[in-house]
Amino acid sequence: MSICDKLWILANFTIYYYACKDISATVDATSTPPLLVGVTTSEDAHIERRTEGAQQNYTPVMPSMVNSVCTVTGPTIIDVHSQINSIQDRCAYSLFSTPSLPDFHVLGYFKDQRRKDVSFLDSVTLRVDGHDIHLEQGGRVQCFLHFVSAVMQLDDSTLTLSSSPQLVHGVQLSKDQTGVTAKLSLSNLIISVFFDGDTAQILLEGPAGSSVEGLCGNSSRSLSDLRLSKYSSTSCEMQYSEPADSTINCTSVTERCNLLKEAPFSSCNSDIDPEPYITACTDTLCKYPAVDGLNCQFLKAYARACSLHNHTLDGWTSKTGCSSEAFCQDRTCSDHEFCGEKTVGGDTRCFCRAIFASKYQANNSLGDPTVCMQNSASVTLVGCLLEDKDIDYSALHLKDPTCRGQVDELTHMVTFSFNSSNSCGTEVTTNNSQVIYKNIITTQNSSSDIITRHDQIYIDFSCVQTQPDIKTAAFRIRDSSVIQHLTSGVWDYTLTMQSFTDAGRKQAVESNTEVQLNQKIWVELKTDRLDGDVVVVVTDSCWATDQPLPDSTPRYDLIINGCANPADQTVQVEENGLGTSNYFSFNMFQFTGSSGDVYLHCKLHLCPKQNNCVPITVKKMY
Repeated sequence: MSICDKLWILANFTIYYYACKDISATVDATSTPPLLVGVTTSEDAHIERRTEGAQQNYTPVMPSMVNSVCTVTGPTIIDVHSQINSIQDRCAYSLFSTPSLPDFHVLGYFKDQRRKDVSFLDSVTLRVDGHDIHLEQGGRVQCFLHFVSAVMQLDDSTLTLSSSPQLVHGVQLSKDQTGVTAKLSLSNLIISVFFDGDTAQILLEGPAGSSVEGLCGNSSRSLSDLRLSKYSSTSCEMQYSEPADSTINCTSVTERCNLLKEAPFSSCNSDIDPEPYITACTDTLCKYPAVDGLNCQFLKAYARACSLHNHTLDGWTSKTGCSSEAFCQDRTCSDHEFCGEKTVGGDTRCFCRAIFASKYQANNSLGDPTVCMQNSASVTLVGCLLEDKDIDYSALHLKDPTCRGQVDELTHMVTFSFNSSNSCGTEVTTNNSQVIYKNIITTQNSSSDIITRHDQIYIDFSCVQTQPDIKTAAFRIRDSSVIQHLTSGVWDYTLTMQSFTDAGRKQAVESNTEVQLNQKIWVELKTDRLDGDVVVVVTDSCWATDQPLPDSTPRYDLIINGCANPADQTVQVEENGLGTSNYFSFNMFQFTGSSGDVYLHCKLHLCPKQNNCVPITVKKMY
């Protein structure tokens, strides 16, 4: 066989061929070929053989290279074949993958903004060899380690990017005033992902026929097949409906979207079909108000798709009144927020997403319920809801003006709190059934202000504790202690009643303890999780019966109106009304004619420590 007919094809798809001057020349397989030329191409490359007289020329024929563009903007995906799909929920989806690169995957996350029934592309993730590169609104880029069961955020994972490409896990990342670009370059394939916070465009440069999967490809799989449930919230598929926006003029919107068929856009129409972009534009803006840059978003997406095919579209920004710069660049909002315009064409801020805000708006609330702990209480207000009401959180305070809200820089939630060491002006009051810890969140007004044109803020900030009542919790001397758990909302405490045979209250009376008549017994009433700096426990009355029911007869009183029964000199009451526990003692007895069982019942109440809570013994004057 002639050496000219031999091909050596290496694993890296580099094909070596020989140009031979003499077709009849035969070369031993071990000899050195006369000429060696290397050509890097794809697996589809082939060698074309041409014969000219007695000489054969071998010319490599390279496969055609094509640029395929997929655009994801608003709720719409325009795939590489100019077919469109629309996302109706708020889930994660597979946007792009290719069998040529099995360890590379592009995911898109959709969320609601001003309306619950319209979703928008919110962020994009590039999954590369076990690492997630997350592109977010505002130009923020974060890196995570990806595992099969979890995603772990790396320390200092937020990247600082510039127009100079930075290599991160094999991906070139750069950022300019238009957005963030991630580029992955291989020997015969280039994948670029651009994201400006609203629109993602994925460019595939490779051999004709390169397979694209996901929403960007010509996939026969349904939307539900491409939905990534494990990266989505459990309620992401829930559908919402809202009344139509009567302020939208769909005719005017359609005229605006049809600018894509006029100059200078029309110069690109032969390469990039404008119809899918016009459909995406009208479908969205006939239902959703043209705010937050949407008036330009679809035009900008088309212009950039054209630029990827070397169409500059000179003057498109001046004709449309748009800017090529990214909307909300460098403004970072939390997961429950999105970046939008305060006024059309004006400054931007973080707004609450419609679904998130609806649970507060239904109760006319600006935040979560008060959280009452053992020695403290806190309430958290939603920053974006405060801004909706034009409330400056820095002007809010508790009754003590020095107690102000603390802002979480990540979530933009504002938390107010007080505790036992700093009551912040909290007032403690009681009624027949509750102890109330009351404070308010209010605005700081100048004493000279006669009028105001802002809402007056007065947010109740209180915790309550239910007064203890253990009349139905019978206590048998020979049994172990009784514990009654009292809950008041989320502020709870435990009340324990236990008897002892020693003054130090170390030797508890158990079921097998022998208690003799006339033996002194100490009974302790103790609470846990009460703030002793604010509230004390007062034992109002204690009595004994020979039956478990507290209102059974006969009845013998040990404590009356917080003091020892003057008719029984063995009863002594200690520390009543001084703290969160008290105790009393008496000499053991039994009811005449009974089996010997004695049941104790006590009634207590909580008293604000600021009051005089110690019961006063009234002595008779003779």
